[in-house]
Amino acid sequence: MKSYKAIIYDIDGTILNTLNMNMYPLIRIIEEETGKKLSFDEVVQYASYPGMKVMEMFPIKDKEATYARWVRYVNAYEEGATLYPGFEQVFESFKQAGITQAIVSSKRHKQYQIDMVAKGYDAYMKACVLAEDTKNHKPNPEPLLLCVEKLGLSVEDVIYIGDALSDYLACQNAKIDFGYATWGSLTSTGIEQPTYTFHSPMELLSLIK
Repeated sequence: MKSYKAIIYDIDGTILNTLNMNMYPLIRIIEEETGKKLSFDEVVQYASYPGMKVMEMFPIKDKEATYARWVRYVNAYEEGATLYPGFEQVFESFKQAGITQAIVSSKRHKQYQIDMVAKGYDAYMKACVLAEDTKNHKPNPEPLLLCVEKLGLSVEDVIYIGDALSDYLACQNAKIDFGYATWGSLTSTGIEQPTYTFHSPMELLSLIK
């Protein structure tokens, strides 16, 4: 297995299990805005898209205000975001091994503060690139390339860990290796040749030489 100087993570579906806390409020939003109540299975297809992109997929008049209301519903959801088992050891092990860690996510800064900073996970990250930091978003390579630039590394030095097709395509477009996190993935369709496939967070430790 190749040796890397940095591990870059996606958040939702990779580090954090946020599926229920995002999808059930989305069901509520869609019903409020369109009058149509979708099932969980019907809305889960939108889980890998940035929030504003989801708003554009429905006949919603005030998309910014509706998105802000969705965020409020998400933050009020009782279960909240939970760290996938093993990640506390993964973060600490990479830190001890001297491997840089970073974030590239479609999450907004305000939500990042709630999900990552407030819980202390951001302390392990040398850099993060979030929704407001780039004009283009995954699968466009811009967020990944900006993160690599912030780290002062080259694309050959890093691997991106993600769970979705947009993560895989962003890596292909950026010429960056992709580690497929199957534990949070909703579908593998289109993810045809990931550099590595990982079935649990603890398997990421195989990247330590």
